[in-house]
Amino acid sequence: MAHFLQQLGVSLPLIQSPMAGLQDSALTIAVSDAGGLGSLPAAMLTPQALQQELDLLSQRKQPYNLNFFCHQMPTYDTEQQEVWQTVLAPYYKAYGITATNQNPAAASAPFNAEMLNLLEHYKPPFLSFHFGLPEPALCQQLKKWRTKIISTATTIAEALYLQERGVDAIIAQGLEAGGHRGHFLTDDLSVQMGTFALLPQIVKAVHCPVIAAGGISDATGVAAALSLGAAAVQVGTAYLLCPEAKTTPLHRAAIKSSAAQHTALTNLFSGRPARAIMNKLMQELGPMNAKAPPFPLARAAITPLRAAAEQTGCSDFSPMWCGQNVSGCQEISAFELTQQLCKGVKTLK
Repeated sequence: MAHFLQQLGVSLPLIQSPMAGLQDSALTIAVSDAGGLGSLPAAMLTPQALQQELDLLSQRKQPYNLNFFCHQMPTYDTEQQEVWQTVLAPYYKAYGITATNQNPAAASAPFNAEMLNLLEHYKPPFLSFHFGLPEPALCQQLKKWRTKIISTATTIAEALYLQERGVDAIIAQGLEAGGHRGHFLTDDLSVQMGTFALLPQIVKAVHCPVIAAGGISDATGVAAALSLGAAAVQVGTAYLLCPEAKTTPLHRAAIKSSAAQHTALTNLFSGRPARAIMNKLMQELGPMNAKAPPFPLARAAITPLRAAAEQTGCSDFSPMWCGQNVSGCQEISAFELTQQLCKGVKTLK
């Protein structure tokens, strides 16, 4: 573990999970200041916004991690969007919203040459990827910068795939994790495992460091993951109530209520399975609905409905991303929470 912490340039074996739409660099910096590796979700940022955040991060001495998506962008299908809007029509009517064909250009783009060019000035120390890896040529350029490459595996087969392509570390994402599943070799969710079933099998199967993610919300969970061979842990949900997080008041209220005891994987909000707290939309349409357009195009039709509902104090159409374990969520600084999570864990001095 000590060697991996030296590679990370941190004193604590903890990486803060990048949570798109729920944070900016304030959370990244707080975790890094506490001795962990703070992460910034970059996949949904405009080039201008990303540059502003990188300027802030690069002024500091601590290392940081940037996270991007590596999905295949689907072809925009007008007929498919119209079918999806028909499904949503009763809700649109209730809020007086007129359905329009949304511009898919506003959707999250996968990591590409344009993003690589933007990063060249900064040469970030770490890049983590969700949904596989970028094109080999892009990865080769990152390695020339000595940027460490990390990616997510949800199965042993995905871990072996990533190792064969030279990643520096693998995130073993268990089924408990909040937000989007990182799977990329198969869409069959029945092959997914819980964190503490998946972790030791990936540790045994690969030679590179393995980072445990999913359901880890307190110091006991961190210690358990490390005892099973993890070189570090990645924690996201536990940070959602911290003041540095951009979690909305409605989302925070749900996390603090009994509603957080019922989460499910849903494709309604983005087109790809992601774990969220159950709400009206998920209950009435079913968490997984075959009529939802593929990721990330489903989001366009949901966005105006979500905005209208939230203006009335309603979270029935909001993606309240959340893992299965909220027991560690606290309304304390991310700095303090990071240190609590690693209490009793051997640190790198």
